[in-house]
Amino acid sequence: MRILPLLCALLLLVLQGAAGLSRTQGSPQECERRGGFCSHRLCPPGIGRVGICSEQDFCCRSRWYP
Repeated sequence: MRILPLLCALLLLVLQGAAGLSRTQGSPQECERRGGFCSHRLCPPGIGRVGICSEQDFCCRSRWYP
């Protein structure tokens, strides 16, 4: 029964580490730095999604960007 507190402590450490890996919001400046542009809801045909600008805007960039 001595292992139970050790397992609880290990579980707590794992859950705290996973909380830092949550998806963060991007920004239009970060999108432009990547060579993209912000588009509402969908990227135009032939353009790939490379990130997010806000809750409803995606960062889009041409697939042929160097």
